Amino acid sequence: MYTTNTIENFNRQLRKVTKNKTIFPTDFSLEKSLYLAMVNATSKWTSRMRGWDQILAQLNIFFEDILSK
Repeated sequence: MYTTNTIENFNRQLRKVTKNKTIFPTDFSLEKSLYLAMVNATSKWTSRMRGWDQILAQLNIFFEDILSK
């Protein structure tokens, strides 16, 4: 599975939030801004990964005891 582009895109969206505002009054305000950016970014993740059914079936074969829990 290749997730590099997805991770880089996610990091880019978080950097966009922190780049626009260079100083945050408190740590909580930074956490809240990043949390809201994460919620916004993850709401766009609606498409399924291509071939996921086959990947899941193979993982089930190799890790049957772990995935059955």
